[in-house]
Amino acid sequence: MTDIFRSTPLTVLPEWIDYNGHLNMAYYSVLMDQSADQAYPLLGFGPDYRDRTGCTTYVAEFHICYVRELHEGDLVTSTFHLIDYDAKRFHVFQELWHSDGWLAATGEALTLHVDQSGDKPRVAPMPNDILANMAAMKEAQKDLPLPERVGRKIGIPRK
Repeated sequence: MTDIFRSTPLTVLPEWIDYNGHLNMAYYSVLMDQSADQAYPLLGFGPDYRDRTGCTTYVAEFHICYVRELHEGDLVTSTFHLIDYDAKRFHVFQELWHSDGWLAATGEALTLHVDQSGDKPRVAPMPNDILANMAAMKEAQKDLPLPERVGRKIGIPRK
């Protein structure tokens, strides 16, 4: 059995629509970030974690593939698939699904665990309870296939 996290329905807001009449590219990321905020408590992250420990997460890299346009008022959900993790980082893949059942976009993130309690933020190991939550999510998702778009790179192929 696979256990992929799926966010609650999220709405494309009118102020997110660009002059082309569809969702501005930046807001696909906002929708996926809102979904990640919903998934983070399963891993033990969030404002309470930051306040209690002085640690948080920073996204180091994020790649989006725009598959199909979204418009004002559209309802979407986003998945949260933990691809990999180590003591200081985790790799996540998300899919943004329209309520009609079609894929709108994918996002892939490499996120760092960061200690903000010193003079300047620094990447730091995650505590054992967070690592245990990572292991539990990875185990729950172990039978999910590796998404087709994981690890894509951008460029213009030359012959």
